[in-house]
Amino acid sequence: MKKIIFLIAITLIFTNCKDEAKDNGQLNIVTTTTMITDLVKNIGGDMVNIEGLMGSGVDPHLYKASEGDVNKLVNADIIFYNGLHLEGKLVEVFEKMGSQTKTPIALADALDKNTLIGSEYFASNFDPHVWFDISYFKQFAEKVATILSEKNPENAANFQANKNTYISKLDTLQTKINQVIATLPKEKRILVTAHDAFNYFGKAYGFEVVGLQGISTATEAGVQDVQKLATFIIEKQIKAIFVESSVPKRTIEALQAAVKSKGHDVKIGGTLYSDALGNAGTVEGTYIGMFEYNVNTIVNALK
Repeated sequence: MKKIIFLIAITLIFTNCKDEAKDNGQLNIVTTTTMITDLVKNIGGDMVNIEGLMGSGVDPHLYKASEGDVNKLVNADIIFYNGLHLEGKLVEVFEKMGSQTKTPIALADALDKNTLIGSEYFASNFDPHVWFDISYFKQFAEKVATILSEKNPENAANFQANKNTYISKLDTLQTKINQVIATLPKEKRILVTAHDAFNYFGKAYGFEVVGLQGISTATEAGVQDVQKLATFIIEKQIKAIFVESSVPKRTIEALQAAVKSKGHDVKIGGTLYSDALGNAGTVEGTYIGMFEYNVNTIVNALK
């Protein structure tokens, strides 16, 4: 990490000495998670050039900046990231960027902290998986549109129009999700996954959420954790548990085996997208597609 910080400092010195004009007039934007990358694409359109640091299946909790990321960061006009210590290993890098007059934007700073879910696992003391509450993601959209408009005033009207269109799509998504979840009896709304990425989802839609690894994938699930959760699954007669695309599935498979050893069968209901979207070019590769896919997968498996 110290090597990366040194490279950023050196690169910033040379970059600041040579202010090159952009060839195409677009804002150069760097984003961290795939959810934020998709959001900025929807609002920025062809008026911005976006480079996302993380791809499909990448765990932001464990992501470390590579030397190849340095040029992307120092050449960016804006850096958007989630915040709340989600990108924990990038915090030191962002702090260095901020000290060199390039201030990264933590979108979660736009949220009312009094409404967030507390967490002892993060330096922020909050659960950072806020994108699973659509109302929070709408606030992310407002923040992105505001920052883009400030940086590129001549396209402000276009950014605001794109934002309004996208929020309208999020409203439609909300309606669809409510309709699907309404088909699942309330007593069956228990979601067991690899780690606690879905607490905001549970709060918004009335699910009890239990994660084997806790909120951060940096924590390890022990034998006692597995056995305790296995007993819970049997007591609640839960039909399905779920793996996550950005977390190795061996922990959930171990949980399934522990349940089976106690004389009860529980199926793996599918793979959910938690800390990253699906592959680019697929429906699940967008925030809206991911959310709808997750809800359909959860409800169909738990019915």
